[in-house]
Amino acid sequence: MLNGKRILLIIGGGIAAFKALELIRLIRKAGGTVTPVLTTAGQEFVTPLSASALAADKVYTDLFNLTDEAEMGHIELSRSADLVVVCPGTSDLIAKMANGHANDLASTLLMATDTPVLVAPAMNVRMWQHPANQRNIATLAADGIALVGPDEGDMACGEFGPGRLSEPQVILDAITAQIGTGPLTGKHILVTSGPTHEPIDPVRYIANRSSGAQGSAIAYALLRLGAKVTFVTGPAAAPVPQGADIKPDQTADEMLEAVTAALPADAAIFAAAVADWRMESATDSKIKKTKTGKPPTLKLTENPDILATIAKKRKNRPDLVIGYAAETDDVVANATAKRKLKRCDWIVAIDVSPETGIIGLSENSVSVIDEAGAEAWPRASKTDVARRLAERIAVALAK
Repeated sequence: MLNGKRILLIIGGGIAAFKALELIRLIRKAGGTVTPVLTTAGQEFVTPLSASALAADKVYTDLFNLTDEAEMGHIELSRSADLVVVCPGTSDLIAKMANGHANDLASTLLMATDTPVLVAPAMNVRMWQHPANQRNIATLAADGIALVGPDEGDMACGEFGPGRLSEPQVILDAITAQIGTGPLTGKHILVTSGPTHEPIDPVRYIANRSSGAQGSAIAYALLRLGAKVTFVTGPAAAPVPQGADIKPDQTADEMLEAVTAALPADAAIFAAAVADWRMESATDSKIKKTKTGKPPTLKLTENPDILATIAKKRKNRPDLVIGYAAETDDVVANATAKRKLKRCDWIVAIDVSPETGIIGLSENSVSVIDEAGAEAWPRASKTDVARRLAERIAVALAK
């Protein structure tokens, strides 16, 4: 995946810096090399000795170190890598990058480099949401800087919300998407994800509880294997996969349009939980309660079947079309019937019966069904399910 690739890892000063050590291990396990750079604040959380031991390389800390400059000047250091990764990307480092400051080794390297840069932000939720920080993030995006995260969750400061550093494996997947190679290199794969929102009136809509987490995990797993990924997503809660071509939408009609426009593709995975019905005619004004207290009559019509539409195409049909089926009863039998009805190649059947407790959790219990039958997979995290599915896709497309 990262064989021979060189990563310059800038470790900022924040409690999340400890995760950078795990990231170093993962990069090296994937075949890459890591040269760590520790900011002064970063050294309060991670020691140069720890980073050096894990990276098996020299750690750089000081802009004005004569020995370091004699061995490899900071200009050369900034350009000798295949990718510069900032983890964690603190509010201070992000502000320096956005405004062109260069008053220490890390910020000088970031100003002097012509190498692609990936930032993994991590900070307090209020700092993340502050208008100044959001302006800086927008500036980085406009400058072509890639971002991964942040996630939403509990923080060391006791608060909850966006600003939590993405997990090291997710950051590794984003790195691989930027510079990695793998068995899916040269392949274009389409992934749909999340729910759709079908408007009833300006403030209400028909939807479901899909978080989009499984779709994002699949996209990351495919990117990690070198695929070019087009990610067509409804309004999901899960972070979008960095490195993919993101196509946001709201309704089933919009999703079908985006999917069709993204073709041709070598494979398509339809993990989105598309609403089966929509309003026959959504109202332009909010529906009010009546004086009689009777609920309004909602006239529904069926949404387009995106999976079946693509699977039955004669032109630009992907070589491999994969659907998803969330079932509560007779899971394999119902999913097998759905595969035949939709004319897709595989169906990933998910057991969402109440006793599994799957809904809302980070795990899935699936069976993959193709023309040869059903293959039951052990219950695992959505990330592990996605990796296994991506590897199966790679084998199928290589035939």
